[in-house]
Amino acid sequence: MGGLVIQASTFAASVDSLFLLVLTITGIAFVVVEGILVYFLIRYRHRRGQKAAYVHGNRRLEAAWTIGTGVMFLSLAIYQYGAWTRIKLELPDESQALVVGVSANQFEWEPTYPGPDGKLCTPDDQRSAVNELHFPVDQPVVIRVKSEDVLHSFFIPELRVKQDAVPGMLIRFWFQATQSGNYEIACAELCGLGHYRMRGKVTVEPQADFAAWSAEQAASESEHDYCQVEPVETAE
Repeated sequence: MGGLVIQASTFAASVDSLFLLVLTITGIAFVVVEGILVYFLIRYRHRRGQKAAYVHGNRRLEAAWTIGTGVMFLSLAIYQYGAWTRIKLELPDESQALVVGVSANQFEWEPTYPGPDGKLCTPDDQRSAVNELHFPVDQPVVIRVKSEDVLHSFFIPELRVKQDAVPGMLIRFWFQATQSGNYEIACAELCGLGHYRMRGKVTVEPQADFAAWSAEQAASESEHDYCQVEPVETAE
């Protein structure tokens, strides 16, 4: 879609559709309001010899724009509810998805992948390099994200994925990539002086390439332990 980054996940089109709808509505409102402002500035500008008049207000007009604005926001809320539910609440069955644990801290992303048993927090866990994440294309991925210090935000623009990582909470979210490529994961919350460098490399690749990469991680070791402190799981 022109003007936006590529759509590389199953729900990217829905997110972009909502974005453009809100942009259109707010853009029209901006033009109308600013147009009225300019009109009044010119129409009621100061003129020599003309005395200003006190106007108390118009209750009908005030009620109309208040109710109209409320109806518009309520309509948007109803319209987007289906997309919100599908993206945020209807997570795929974890038995059919790749489940990845991600620890956020100043100023790194630390991923943990399940081993041959397909489960996190077992002796078979595989821990890849810090700030290096790999995902298979055309397979649901469930991320279990947590923060070890302050508020962070897991953001991959091409996948239309953005989820806050909150200290003391384990939050699950999901996506399904539809296009192989190299993307960037960034922190979208101001998390400290090193916030600007809290970036990671994301590789979305065919299943065979992901399996080969995963096999390489089985022999590697890492100092971080995603399961060392287990926060309380919550739904957002």
